[in-house]
Amino acid sequence: MEKEAGREAAATRLDDPWYDALASGWGELDGTGGFVPAGPPGPAAPPRGHSAADVYLEVQRSDAFQEVRRRYRRFVVPATLAFLVWYLAYVVAAITAPGLMGRPVAGAVNVAMVAGLGQFLTTFLLTGAYARHARLRRDRAALDLRWDTQEKTRGIVR
Repeated sequence: MEKEAGREAAATRLDDPWYDALASGWGELDGTGGFVPAGPPGPAAPPRGHSAADVYLEVQRSDAFQEVRRRYRRFVVPATLAFLVWYLAYVVAAITAPGLMGRPVAGAVNVAMVAGLGQFLTTFLLTGAYARHARLRRDRAALDLRWDTQEKTRGIVR
């Protein structure tokens, strides 16, 4: 039993930003029927010279943020262009080459039906590729940026 507790403790990452989310007092009652405030007791003194806007501008100008945006654009722009070309090719072929689109492939199934189903298939494949790309190349960096931003804005009166 002690080994299991040790494994569970070892599996918990203390640097995870969501680790202490439930320990911060959210949703707990204070005994009078009201909710306990989610921050430390007493007024928080805002750091001088910084506002939330300053923090967000600083993060936006950071190399880490620019890298996340670069990775996003490197995937989205070519994928969007490729899909639009594929979609427009289907529409143009349907208008200008009805003989080609009406050519039977198997029984009552023609080229237009296969290409139309291909549109759906490529949509699902592109969605999966986007989710995989985001998970592998952007999510951790974006979560780190979010965590840093929350740490910097903690205590700033808005």
